Parts: sequence; structure tokens; C-alpha cells
Amino acid sequence: MAHIVILGAGLGGMPMAYEMRDLARPQDRITVISNNPKFHFVPSNPWVAVDWRKRDEIELDCAPVLARRKIEFIGTGARRVHPEKSNVELEDGRIIDYDFLVIATGPKLAFDEVEGLGPKGHTQSICHVEHAVQAEAAWQEFVKAPGPVVVGAVQGASCYGPAYEFAFIMDTDLRRRKIRDKVPMTYVTAEPYVGHLGLGGVGDSKGLLESALRERHIKWICNAKVTRVEAGKMYVTEHDEAGQPKKEHVLDHKFSMMLPAFKGIDAVFGIEGLTNPRGFILIDEHQRNPKFKNIYSVGVCVAIPPVEATPVPTGAPKTGYMIESMVNAAAHNIREELGGLTPSHKATWNAVCLADFGDTGVAFVALPQIPPRNVNWFSEGKWVHLAKVAFEKYFMRKMKKGTSEPVFEKMVMSSLGIMKLKGK
Repeated sequence: MAHIVILGAGLGGMPMAYEMRDLARPQDRITVISNNPKFHFVPSNPWVAVDWRKRDEIELDCAPVLARRKIEFIGTGARRVHPEKSNVELEDGRIIDYDFLVIATGPKLAFDEVEGLGPKGHTQSICHVEHAVQAEAAWQEFVKAPGPVVVGAVQGASCYGPAYEFAFIMDTDLRRRKIRDKVPMTYVTAEPYVGHLGLGGVGDSKGLLESALRERHIKWICNAKVTRVEAGKMYVTEHDEAGQPKKEHVLDHKFSMMLPAFKGIDAVFGIEGLTNPRGFILIDEHQRNPKFKNIYSVGVCVAIPPVEATPVPTGAPKTGYMIESMVNAAAHNIREELGGLTPSHKATWNAVCLADFGDTGVAFVALPQIPPRNVNWFSEGKWVHLAKVAFEKYFMRKMKKGTSEPVFEKMVMSSLGIMKLKGK
């Protein structure tokens, strides 16, 4: 019997548990460890922040759904991973031994790297449902006395899609309230140009997103470093193509949402051979750590180098489809090891995303993520908004049923079908 421990119960951890249960031997034990008793569907957080969704609509209790699949759940966070001992030390002092560990924690949100950033400072966040709920309360106060909005992602961020989403969702919500004319909006980003997305652009993402921002009267500042945030003011340094300071901006705001840079969580940070200097998990082509061979990793916590050098640091995103492919590869490789075989499965690492704009949206497919690509497609339309709403419901049903069904893969196939219909 082997004990397979999965650290994290998010978009990577929960599907990993289900897929591992399907592939593992009947006698193998699977345990999920999380510092949160609930799973929540992160892509819906922008809707929560403007009260288009309630928190309980995108959450579920992990323990009962995992128990139905004969998977143990520990709702206590990890204090430290001890790879040389093959165990995890929990916050309450318990020690959990493992034969295989899958690290699927997601990131630590590095708000502390910019003075005044984050929910404890002067900006909101949609990275976690707790933050989205707090942002919604601030939004309700804001719309009573509207004013300037600043939205975007700071230097070192690696997830730009939600920043664009939230900018356009706010615009839609304000238009529905008939107060859009009272809200000047500025999009601030470390990207070298609008639509870079941490991917070097996808299709005509630059042109389409610039057009969408212009149409909605949203100004933008690219190559931007946020130096500090105060109540009502954000200090931004715009850089040139060589990375040299070009212009200083002081932006007024009555409401701001800025995505932070990511780091690895404290439980793994600084473990030599396990993480890079930012605390992300080092893996080989089979999702396995090169030094500690019984540790695998999937999701946002995985170390992936930037797609290209940019004047202001940007990271590469890990989209849901990419995470799903990581999960599939890791689960099959662990099963091969359980059978005495050498791991052979590799993740596709393709980037696919549906970004909702409130009443329309954009979709992109980058196969593979790093150029040159076999598929390099970006499209806009109301179908994206409808598809994301449907996908949210579909994914939550999967989580509640405890199935390992590849839902992101089905989303990709649907998008490619739409491309074919459009003659792309």
C-alpha cells in the first residue's frame, strides 16, 4: 500500500485527488491537505466582487465529496514540507508521512512587495473568494459615491486575464447602473503592451483588447511599476522599451483592484532543490521534482520561466487547461511508479482561456504556450460570456460528483469547433 498526499484543494488539488483515485490501486491511500475546508471556483471571483454571484454558489465542502470517493481530507494547513523525511508537518503539529507528495497549493499572494497593496492596504483583490467578498462590500460603497477606478496587475504578476475581465465587468456593471459617466477608469499593467497576457500575445490580442478598452473609454499604462499605494492615490512609474523610467504617474482612485505577483507558500519556500528563488516548485518534463523523486507538482505553484524578457518583469500564466494536463500527467506517472515503471507522461502545457467581459468576452487558444505555435487564436463575442457561465456550472457539478472528467479539454474542443465554423 502507498500513501499519496496531495497538498492543496483548489483547481489543481481536487481534480488531482479524483484522477489519482481512479488510477491508484484499491489498497492505496489518498489524503488531501488544505488550509481551507472549502473548494471554490476561482474563475468566478470577478463575478462575486460585483455581486453577480454569491459565495455559496461557487463553493463546496471538500470533506464530504472526497469521502464519497474514499479520499481522506485534512482541513489544517501545512507548516513545513520535509522532503528528506517524506513527511508534511501541519500547523497543529501533526506529522503526515507520504510515499508520494503532489504539491498543488497555488501561490502565496505577494502583496507585501508593493507598499499599500492588497486587501489589508488600499487595493482590492479577486485572487481568493475571501478577497472577492471584501471587494464586493467595497464596491457597494463605491457605487453610492462613484469616482476614479484603477485596475490591473503589478510588476511580476503572471495572471493578466482576470485583470482585463474585472475591468470590463466593472464597466458593464456601471453601465447597468447608469453611472459609468461618473467613473474615469485606468488599466495599469506590467505588460509591455495591451494584450501581452504574459504570453507574448495570442493572435490579435493586442488589437482586440486595445479596441475593447478604447470602446469602453478605459485608459491604459503599460510597462508600469506600482511603487506604492496610498488611500486614494497610486504611484506608478512607466518605463520605456529598455526598462528605463519614462514617466511618473500619480493616479487618483476611489476603488482599485490590482493583481499581485505570486510566490511559493511558506511551507516550501527556500527548500534547496525543491523550489526556485521565488518558492515555485521545480519539476522535470514529467511533473516530478528532479531532486526529490517522490514529489510531484501541478498548477500555479509550478516553476515556469517567463515566455520572453520584458522591460518590466512579467510571469507566464498557468491556465485551467494547462493545469488539467499537468494533473493528468502527474497522476499517470505516479501510477506507473506504483507499478514499478518509469514515468512517461508529459503535460501539454497549452494555454486556453475564456475571459468574461460582463455581456461579451474573449477566448484565446495558444498551442503550445511558447511561440512559435501550431494554433494562435484569439476571438471576441457574446458566445464567450455564455460559454463561461455554462462552464462554471459544469465544473462545479464535476467537483460535487467527484469525477475526473477532463472538462477543460472539452472546453478546448468546443473553442476549436467554433474556430472551424468561423473558417480560422
